[in-house]
Amino acid sequence: MSQKSKLIISKENWKKKAMNRGDEARYLRRENKRIKQERNRLKQQVQQAKKNKELEQMKTPAVQGKVDLVFIALQLFLGARIGFRAVSRVLGVLQNRLGLQKAPCTQTIINWVQRLSLTRIRNADDLLGSSLLNDYIWIIDASIALGSGKILTVLALKADRHRLNTGPPTLQDVHCIAVRVSASLTGEAIAEFLLKVIQALGRPLALLKDGGTDLAKSLKILDQRGYNIPSIADVSHVVANLLKHAYADHPMFDTFLSSCGKASAKLKQTVLACLAPPKVSTKARFMNLHRLVTWAENLLKHSPAGRATKDSLLAKLRESMDNLPACKLFIQRFQREASILLECQSILKNRGLSNQTVKECESRLEDLSPYSQIRTGFVNWMRNQLETAEKLGLSEIGLPISSDSIESLFGIAKAHGTGEVKDANRIAGRIPAMCGQVTKEDARKVLQVNCAQQQELMGNLSSLIRQRRQILPNPGCLEDLNKDTNHDIELIPRSKNRSKNIENKAISDDYTKRPGPTSGQGSQLTCCADTS
Repeated sequence: MSQKSKLIISKENWKKKAMNRGDEARYLRRENKRIKQERNRLKQQVQQAKKNKELEQMKTPAVQGKVDLVFIALQLFLGARIGFRAVSRVLGVLQNRLGLQKAPCTQTIINWVQRLSLTRIRNADDLLGSSLLNDYIWIIDASIALGSGKILTVLALKADRHRLNTGPPTLQDVHCIAVRVSASLTGEAIAEFLLKVIQALGRPLALLKDGGTDLAKSLKILDQRGYNIPSIADVSHVVANLLKHAYADHPMFDTFLSSCGKASAKLKQTVLACLAPPKVSTKARFMNLHRLVTWAENLLKHSPAGRATKDSLLAKLRESMDNLPACKLFIQRFQREASILLECQSILKNRGLSNQTVKECESRLEDLSPYSQIRTGFVNWMRNQLETAEKLGLSEIGLPISSDSIESLFGIAKAHGTGEVKDANRIAGRIPAMCGQVTKEDARKVLQVNCAQQQELMGNLSSLIRQRRQILPNPGCLEDLNKDTNHDIELIPRSKNRSKNIENKAISDDYTKRPGPTSGQGSQLTCCADTS
């Protein structure tokens, strides 16, 4: 075949390939154009559908009834933790979107929260179930507020809470079953109060408390009356007491605290203010003293060995330290022992006290000297509590060992929705509402409490706000305070169908064969106003 024939054949083959490629390219361009148009059309349809849905939602109000409104208001106050006035303002901003004709005022929301507390105390049996024995550990503690009243609170926590849950118990894990405000909370008064609660709900599996002498005395009184209830000591207070016994009389302790105070005064209002020490309460100081020691240890690291340049920030820092460098050995020793104790405390809080967690804590305590008073005291405490856990059948599950939930409850109740006047009666009237989770069923029960019932229970109690308005602007009427005597508030569920015998049967320590809750028993709320 000649060269010319080969070129003609090659040209024809190239033309066929080019035509095929051109057809494919044109087809792909047409398909891409069609797909893009289809995609844009679908996008427009989706956007239009969203707009139509939003329009329908705007036409259909989000609040279908008063139950929904109460539920949203309670969620904003108890969940979002904004104040009563803020809840009213938020509902006013969203008034059109929620379909409200008028947003509830501040006092209405206050009444709803207070009625939620009353309904939760009234329905304590429904919240906890009828099988209260063998199921719950009671956490008890008292707190002070403005005025002479002291707030005594009883919370119920599932004994086997650590079976499936990790982490320390929170406010959503506990239920407030009783509250009392009294000018004097002696051991006898606390024992009488606990007897009333036991009569209403039955005897608890155990009582979890701090190291207060009044609470310890009340348990002794209950023991003398035939109620041998096991006692569980809070791990945070145990750790604080061990550190206090070991370091309160240390020769460098007062020097360290004095140096921290002087450093705080010299560092504030300067360019080094970010290095000022954290604020530690003087009451129960050893509960948070490790924060101050950690601060001091980190501050000393900013001052390395060697001479500082005149008028430099390092020179100013050293002038502010006072005698902190002389406390370096004290700081290092305290930090070493406190860090090990806090690590053990974290293990016990998150997982409970069990055979496994006790072994882990003992292995970490081996880093301390075998003659250390702190090591010996903490090991002995764990073994004593482990015996209690074995009696209750919780040695493998994990015994709840922390009362942080009730401490957190007091802190939130005093700071949230109280304003400047921390009135004990007002705080106590809202404490039950701050425990557990808010549901629509709670909102329905709130609407079942009318104004007359609320006033009957809470209306005749003295109020610091009312006294301030009546006494402060009117000189010469101080004696009127004696006429308006401070009344005690006492919220206790009263069982309707429970047996009159307030002493329950023997406690079972077998959690694997525990029967499920039976039909709930009703309860009736009692609020006593007794002259103190």
